[in-house]
Amino acid sequence: MDQLKKRWISLYVENDVGVLAKISGLFSGKSYNLLSLTVGETEDPTVSRMTISLRGDDKTFEQIKKQLNRSVEVIKVLDFTDLPIHKKEILFIKMHSLKKEEIEEIFRSAKVFGVNVCDYDKNALILESLKTESENDDVLRYYKKYFSTRMEAVRGGSVAIESVSRSER
Repeated sequence: MDQLKKRWISLYVENDVGVLAKISGLFSGKSYNLLSLTVGETEDPTVSRMTISLRGDDKTFEQIKKQLNRSVEVIKVLDFTDLPIHKKEILFIKMHSLKKEEIEEIFRSAKVFGVNVCDYDKNALILESLKTESENDDVLRYYKKYFSTRMEAVRGGSVAIESVSRSER
C-alpha cells in the first residue's frame, strides 16, 4: 500500500465561471480532502493559476493528474511535490480586549517573529504574517498560548512557484 504524503500541484486553468467548482469536484470525487487551495489571475487575464496542497498516495495522485490533464479547462498541470519551490501563505491574527502592556509586548514579539502589525487601536490589533505554512504554525502557536480566548486567526492557502535556481532555499 502506498504511503500518504503531502503533495503540491499547480494548475493553469481557463479563467471562467465554474472552473473552480469542476476542479474541486474532481478532488472530492476521489475522496481527497484538500489542505489548501488558492486561485488567482495570472499575468494573462484569461488564465488563472491554482495552487493545491493535499495528502495522498502515489497511485491515486497519478490518476488525478491524468484526469486534470484531460479536463478541457486545464491548460497545464505542474506537480511540485518533489521539486524545489518557493511558497508562502498569509496569516492574519486579530487580538482584542488587550491591556496596554500586552499591546506593547505583542509589538515586540511581532518584531522578533518578523510579522507586521497592520492595524491597531487602544485595546486590539491585527498581525499580518507572510511566511511558510510551518513558520505561520509557529507564530500562531505562540500567540494562542497567551491569547487563545481573545484572538481569531484566518489563513489563506499557500501559493507556490518553481525555483529558478532549481535548488532548494
